[in-house]
Amino acid sequence: MLTSASNAARRGALHHPEHRRNRTATKAYSYICAMCGFRDFDLACVVTAAAPLVVDSRRRSIAHSRYSKRSNVTILVTGATGNVGRQVVAQLVQAGRPVRAMTRRPQTSRLPDSAEVVLGDFERPDTWQAALDGVRSVYLFPFAYAATDHGFVAEAVKAGVTRFVVHSAAAAGFAPGTGGDGTLGRHLAEEREAHRGLELLVEDCGAEWTHVRPGLLAANALRWADQIRTGQVVRGPYAAAGYPVVHEADVADVAVAALLTDDHVGVAHTVTGSAKVSQAEQVTAIGAAIGVHVRFEELDPAEARTQWLRDGSDEETADWMIALLADAVDGTGALPPTDTYLRVMGRLPRTFARWANDHAADFRPQVTR
Repeated sequence: MLTSASNAARRGALHHPEHRRNRTATKAYSYICAMCGFRDFDLACVVTAAAPLVVDSRRRSIAHSRYSKRSNVTILVTGATGNVGRQVVAQLVQAGRPVRAMTRRPQTSRLPDSAEVVLGDFERPDTWQAALDGVRSVYLFPFAYAATDHGFVAEAVKAGVTRFVVHSAAAAGFAPGTGGDGTLGRHLAEEREAHRGLELLVEDCGAEWTHVRPGLLAANALRWADQIRTGQVVRGPYAAAGYPVVHEADVADVAVAALLTDDHVGVAHTVTGSAKVSQAEQVTAIGAAIGVHVRFEELDPAEARTQWLRDGSDEETADWMIALLADAVDGTGALPPTDTYLRVMGRLPRTFARWANDHAADFRPQVTR
């Protein structure tokens, strides 16, 4: 069931950079995953090894007041060094909860000292026992998108896990046929199949579950970092195209609420930003964050496609990237903004300008000494 989507993921370098280590090639891919929102579970992003941690100062009091019965139970965070996973770890630590972070590279994790960092790989069952020992709740990275299921969910339940919070994708909730019959529709159908497949696997295991379905992450803008650092101009098609991109810390807020309270059991939350932010507006916000004028130079779609192919993209990926952007020139295409974050957290999502400020260091020219 997951094979076609897994292959699609491997074709897209920003889905999982470990499947394509050539950094020059990865620069060409515009979106981590259409309507998805995750990067490789051992690389925080292509440009920077550790995304800034953004923690709500109110998290500790909220967590202790609303969910006390599991306060001393270890929570396992898989995908702990990804954009969202890193934020989940930080928020759980600030909430005073025992947290174990699973990663394939513990020695380079750069996670909080109070988090227990352990070796764990979804493709290596021999690493699971130590990761799952004493765990009752799991923040589950969408491993089935990157590889076939080797039985991690079943093994976790056998080890005593009673709750999963699944990092899924907005695409899991799309109706069949979303995106049309062309390249974009086929891509979204593959994503829907993969992410919904993992959701169903969890739903059928007998444990409590919550699905957190991010739309496009604001972190996709990191694909422009090299262009901005070296030339202060971003080149691409459809300057007016944009989606209600979401700050990774907002996704983590919702995930942590589902881990620490009973309010979200059996619920699927699609999390987006509050409004569309066009590519041109994103570039302007990044320029404001770093204090320089950055402009967006619009390319003809055919010209952009040629450039992406030259940079290492395959034709299929280039085609759905073009289609994804074209779909959101007038409006937000397949992904309108949701009010999920406001309903769950009681406040508005972070803006793209906030994200740009949080990541300003990623876009500033590097000073050589």
